[in-house]
Amino acid sequence: MVLNKEYWEERYESVTTNWDIGEISTPLKTYIDQLKNKNSRILIPGAGNGYELDYLIENGFQNVFVIDYAKHPLDAIIRRNKTLEKHLIHDDFFNHNGRYDLILEQTFFCALQPNLRRKYVTKMHDLLSEKGKVSGLLFNFPLTEEGPPFGGSVEEYINLFSNTFSIKTLNLAYNSIKPRANKELFFTFEKK
Repeated sequence: MVLNKEYWEERYESVTTNWDIGEISTPLKTYIDQLKNKNSRILIPGAGNGYELDYLIENGFQNVFVIDYAKHPLDAIIRRNKTLEKHLIHDDFFNHNGRYDLILEQTFFCALQPNLRRKYVTKMHDLLSEKGKVSGLLFNFPLTEEGPPFGGSVEEYINLFSNTFSIKTLNLAYNSIKPRANKELFFTFEKK
């Protein structure tokens, strides 16, 4: 299976998007509610339907961008709210250039082929400003070849990120939605 642009377009067109819970996840909502700097530049990669974008904009954040190389979910965001179009980037995350204070992770990492994980870490580091952070959710179940989603573990995440990021938080999410309870880790990694 090749997880390319066509694969993701087909998933959205056939509505085989069981990862989409139809709203912002509780752990990310709780995290965003604690953010103080409304001027932070924020990126949400592999954003899909981008409910995090809606929530951030509704709460006064204006420098927020989502990136996805599937057009279908970006069109869905525009159908929900045409004013959000200026916050959308239709491109491959790995080709994107920019500088962000915060990158929010919600099901993007686990949707990538596992052989792209080191490239993901490097790209995250490149996109973040000095002392920038990547925060969000990573799955906590054994890595499988069947996916997406692909699993991962605390040990793997520490191994992948610790050379270029300070591990600030990496704990079992206490407020996951019921189907994901005990399967998600909330994390905050700060760029070294």
